Amino acid sequence: MLKGKKIVLGITGSIAAYKACLIIRALVKAGAEVQVVITPAGKEFITPITLSALTQKPVISDFFSQRDGTWHSHVALGLWADAMLVAPCTASTLGKMANGIADNMLITTYLSMKAPVFIAPAMDLDMYQHPTTQQNMERLKSFGNHIIEPQSGFLASGLEGKGRMEEPEQIVAHLDYFFEAKDLHGKHIMITAGPTYEKIDPVRFIGNYSSGKMGYALAEECVRRGAQVTLIVGPVSAQQSPIAAKQVKRINVESCQDMYDAATQAFPQCDAAILCAAVADFRPEHAANQKIKREGNELQLHLVPNPDIAAQLGNMKREGQVLAGFALETNDEQANAQKKLQKKNLDFIVLNSLRNEGTCFQSDENQISIISATGQQDFDRKSKMGVAHDIINHLVTLLS
Repeated sequence: MLKGKKIVLGITGSIAAYKACLIIRALVKAGAEVQVVITPAGKEFITPITLSALTQKPVISDFFSQRDGTWHSHVALGLWADAMLVAPCTASTLGKMANGIADNMLITTYLSMKAPVFIAPAMDLDMYQHPTTQQNMERLKSFGNHIIEPQSGFLASGLEGKGRMEEPEQIVAHLDYFFEAKDLHGKHIMITAGPTYEKIDPVRFIGNYSSGKMGYALAEECVRRGAQVTLIVGPVSAQQSPIAAKQVKRINVESCQDMYDAATQAFPQCDAAILCAAVADFRPEHAANQKIKREGNELQLHLVPNPDIAAQLGNMKREGQVLAGFALETNDEQANAQKKLQKKNLDFIVLNSLRNEGTCFQSDENQISIISATGQQDFDRKSKMGVAHDIINHLVTLLS
């Protein structure tokens, strides 16, 4: 969503100034046009020629570019931009922005800015914790500015990431999220993700290879497009993005019964549900209370069916709700997916196949087909974030 956007990037005198190069590269790669405005102190940490090479634009630092009266118009920059990003932003610049001290080109540009402003603070922990800094940040928030702070990482003091600048890719993700079309605004989407574990004894279980990555991607895409998201997720090691982790209501479960209980409770309040989890169809009839010791040459497990989450939600579905499922197949893919679509009362089903190597469990890519009562749409192989975008595009057409 950054393609064609005009971004003013303000750089101040912080040791993190070198990371501005990574921000510029990511913005330009996303199709944005970047104009750098740097403070005099910022030039002590990174050279304008480096920044100019990345943006293909002269870097603006002083009010006057030459001694002949030619000057840079901060007002024109404020009208030109779709957004202003100050990264890194020192405690000094925070104070000047909060109190209107217009003693350099960056602050005058900020005071003239008509577009949204994003600020990524960067300073040591003591400066960050000082009441003056905290007061300045709160004041800037009250003006409608967006403060981007880290969601992860630990300092030696044990305080979580405080003071350091957020990572460049996450800063760009915040801007991308801001400009994303909010076509799911006001909608509540439930998503199931990951595997379920069915206990054999306290240390063993029946499970599968699901990583939860596809469900995470769906949750993030829905958040980016304005939805309220409830994510019911089985045992996974993959981490959500900071944006999604902050905004998604996450319910952690272990077994199919846990997921069934959570899903049937949440579904009535939702506009749609996407059942992406790889749920175990069977569980041991009896789970041992103590670790099973190796005795003899064989061990027999008696398996019984788990509750069918998709079928139950299909029965519960009211008029206007949308229910989508996933079908991971190894053979007769289309036929098996069609049967599941009808049997579970789904509105559409996302089909993928283990025959497409590197597109299913643990992978960062997927290749899908979307099957509904009206037909089938096949998609090329792409990242799971790209696949999530395709799936949610289809969902939006059913909710609109």
